[in-house]
Amino acid sequence: MDALAPDRSISLRDWVLQRVRSEIVSGHSIPGTMYSVPALANDLGVSTTPVREALLELSHAGLVTPMRNRGFRVEATSLDDLNNLFALRDLLERYAMTAIAEKRITGTEDLVALADEVAAAVEKNDVEGYIETDRAFHHALVARADNPLLTRLVMSLRDEMRLYGIDTPAGRERQIRSIDEHYQLIKLAEAGETKAIAELISRHILDWKSVFTAVLAEQTGRRSVRGLSR
Repeated sequence: MDALAPDRSISLRDWVLQRVRSEIVSGHSIPGTMYSVPALANDLGVSTTPVREALLELSHAGLVTPMRNRGFRVEATSLDDLNNLFALRDLLERYAMTAIAEKRITGTEDLVALADEVAAAVEKNDVEGYIETDRAFHHALVARADNPLLTRLVMSLRDEMRLYGIDTPAGRERQIRSIDEHYQLIKLAEAGETKAIAELISRHILDWKSVFTAVLAEQTGRRSVRGLSR
């Protein structure tokens, strides 16, 4: 992992969390990769405390598993896992978007600013930036339903999803299309268009499915072949 200057607008723990989570969910850290707390702290130029706290948080999300005296191991995911996550995300986020549209939300300047940050990350071809700004946008949007439990469930499901292929040509194209969809979600929530916003969030989620599953299927196939060749 290349060392970059920490983002001083957030805690070191959250900065480490963002960096490692992006590596894992994008597939850059493959299943079986071991994260050593001292080694990662040295690579990032920070103390071991925020690194340990970040890895423990990722273990709660099921992305890594603590290994006694070794560090944290990146866990594999399956096509069934991914399909289940898509199904649950679609169900819960449709409900959340319908709820906020029923409220006809106002004062959406913060949401527009977050959508602008997503667009800027895509413009710079900054995959890590896209992952984190997109997460921040959807967290803020779902939170407008004023249901903290719903927000936690939605974000937990999002954090478990592996975004394999996000930096492929197909993933890049999908990132670009998602920009306008963010602004449309805001407008539909303001206008109270419950049916339209539910349909849009489904497309917004499920149009990623072919990107992620194609890469995961390929990786799973390669692991199977390696296993048979032993």
